[in-house]
Parts: sequence; C-alpha cells; structure tokens
Amino acid sequence: MAESFGVDAHRYDRARPGYPDALVTRIVAGSPGSDVLDVGCGTGIAARQFQAAGCAVLGVEPDARMADFARARGLRVETATFETWQPEGRTFDTVVAAQSWHWVDPVAGAVKAAQVLRPGGRLAIFGHVYEPPAEVADPFAAAFRRVVPDSPFNGGPARRPLDAYQTVYAKCADKIRETGQFSDVEQWRFDWERSYTRDQWLDLLPTTGGLTRLRPDQLAEILGAVGSAIDSLGGRFTMTYTTLSATAVRTGPS
Repeated sequence: MAESFGVDAHRYDRARPGYPDALVTRIVAGSPGSDVLDVGCGTGIAARQFQAAGCAVLGVEPDARMADFARARGLRVETATFETWQPEGRTFDTVVAAQSWHWVDPVAGAVKAAQVLRPGGRLAIFGHVYEPPAEVADPFAAAFRRVVPDSPFNGGPARRPLDAYQTVYAKCADKIRETGQFSDVEQWRFDWERSYTRDQWLDLLPTTGGLTRLRPDQLAEILGAVGSAIDSLGGRFTMTYTTLSATAVRTGPS
C-alpha cells in the first residue's frame, strides 16, 4: 500500500492538506542549519513548505510516480525506501517525515536518521489526525464495510480516538530514545480546522489508505454514500485537525 498513493499523484498533491506553519517554523528554528532530508516526501507537500521557509530540501521517495511529480515542481528527489537509500557521506541539519514514518521500520529508521544528522540536528516525525464528524464518518464506514467486507480496515470504529494516534507517536518517541543518540525527545501537538465542500472531500478521500487500490465501481459506491451524507449537512462540513509530532535532537557524531 505504501506505493499505491502514486496512482493519482496530481489528485494527491491537490487534495491533501499541508502542515501548520507553526510546526514548520518550530522545526526550522530548532535546527542548526537549513539542509533538510524529507523521508517519504511524496509529491513534496511538506518539502515545499520547508523550501518556502528558506531550507534546501532533498527528498527520498519509494514511489517513482510521486518522485517524478515532486521533481517536476522543483524538488530534488532520490527514489528509494529510506532503509535502502544510500546517503554517500551526506549529512543534514534536519530529517523530517511527514505522514510517512509508519511505512519506515521504526528501529532502523531512527538509527539511520541519527547517522545522517549532524550533531545538534533535529529529527521530526509528524502527521495529521483527521477524522471527519460522525455524520460523515459513519456513512463512510458503513459503505466501506459493504463494498470491501474483507478489508483489514473494517476492524476498528468509524472514528478513531485521538489518544490512539498519540500512543503511536509516543511509541515513535520511545524508539528514537532507545537509539541512545538523541536528546530532548518531545511530542508536539497543533490543533486547527478546515472547512470542506462536498467536492473537496470527495477529491481527498480516494487518496487515503484503503481506497487507493479499489476498483472504480467500488470507489464510486463509497463516494456516493459519503456525498449524500455531506449533502444532508448542507454541502459542507468543518474538519477538526490535530497534527502530532515526535521530535528529538541528535546528541553527537556517528
């Protein structure tokens, strides 16, 4: 699934939200320099924000379609998984992973991040928690169970509690700490909102895990159910986002 998001890279880049400016500012301010490595950079959504903040960014991305899209928009990208990527002696002031670290081996990833970070460099793993309101989430879950009854995604509730995601980021922080090569291991949280029209949400949904590999008829049935639910809310709804981060500072040389 990690390499299924590139099936429609244009839609992914258009529909997926960016990251809070306050998060980017805090990461840049807490790093010793401007050289950034973006792990699993995708189409470059986060990378472009760091470029706009004055950073020089190199992306590493396993999906060639996503990598090509990012390159076409001015990002330097090398196509590889982070675990197999060869730094060839290069080091960075910051290593970020935006909505991508769950595809990286948490132990090997933390060790490799330490290897490519300069002393005092910052590792920042972050991503969104964005569960729509129950009036939208419940019809989606019901349609998904009906259309894809054997999917492993059907095991949980329609709306996952925030503390479940916070637990995931706490475990990331633990893996970083266990390397013995980082200090100031912290978890950050940013809360914000965004309003979606029916069309905007139906544009984003096919870019999410579990939907990227569906047949067109399966996807159409799910989107139809969700669209009807949003219509019943007046054609739009407000999403409450939480962006979580596990972050730490490299303590010394490799």
